[in-house]
Amino acid sequence: MEELLRPFDFEFFRNGLIVATLAGALCGMVGVYVVLKGMSYIGHGLSHAIFGGFAASALLGVNFALGAGVWGVASALMINGVTRRRVIGADAAIGVITTASFALGLALFAVFGRAGRSFDAALFGSILGVGSEDVWAIVAVTVLVALVVFFGYRQLLFTTFDPEVAEASGVRTARVDALLMLALAGSILATMQVLGVTLIAATLVIPATVARMLTDSFSRMLLLATGIGAVTGFVGMNLSYHLDVQSGPTIVLVGAALFAVVFAVTGRRGRRRTAGLDRHATTPLAPVSSTPR
Repeated sequence: MEELLRPFDFEFFRNGLIVATLAGALCGMVGVYVVLKGMSYIGHGLSHAIFGGFAASALLGVNFALGAGVWGVASALMINGVTRRRVIGADAAIGVITTASFALGLALFAVFGRAGRSFDAALFGSILGVGSEDVWAIVAVTVLVALVVFFGYRQLLFTTFDPEVAEASGVRTARVDALLMLALAGSILATMQVLGVTLIAATLVIPATVARMLTDSFSRMLLLATGIGAVTGFVGMNLSYHLDVQSGPTIVLVGAALFAVVFAVTGRRGRRRTAGLDRHATTPLAPVSSTPR
């Protein structure tokens, strides 16, 4: 027991544990909308886009949060704008914009050099660089995103399930989509230090997918995904210390193991629940006009 509690003596570990737990909860919450909208690739793509901002801010000597944040928000809004015009599909828009941004970041580092460990931490995550400012930053982002989900619950639900009917019913879907993209960009930026750009997509998708196999209720799926994300972040961070493995990969592997267990245990029942949620998605008018399940 003493060996298990030993890492709690170090401030960097306590900070990292708080950030990892909140990061898991935050990604699980936002990931529900990402998974149900069929845009699982966007987490992967947008995290790579933010890496371009990280590279530019590092080379220009600009604050990381400012440079990468502006870059990420701009990329998110561009993806949303291109997708809404329906000239090309969402996957194509994500692929073009985000891979170009990631490639630009790599090119900048190749030409001007890179900052050693900070480069690796940005790609794969590291608890060593987590300080008290990172804790407060992710607390602030988590609270803001939770408020967005709470107060915009019905609009987000309606827009996620049937955007065309939602728009015809008076919901400003463009504004709702843009708000969701901003929440996603903020979540990725806040969790980048622990998870790294290469693994954020998994923490967005895995908790939501596991929750989807456990329930056919949207509201319960939202709560389950948030809780699952928090647990995987907490367990993964503890294991990363004892196994001496980077935090990002460990958190993702814990989530993947949980997915495998739930998939094996639920079997056909999990698939039926998923189908039930899909049917729920085709009839969004009831949740909007009455209290959702």
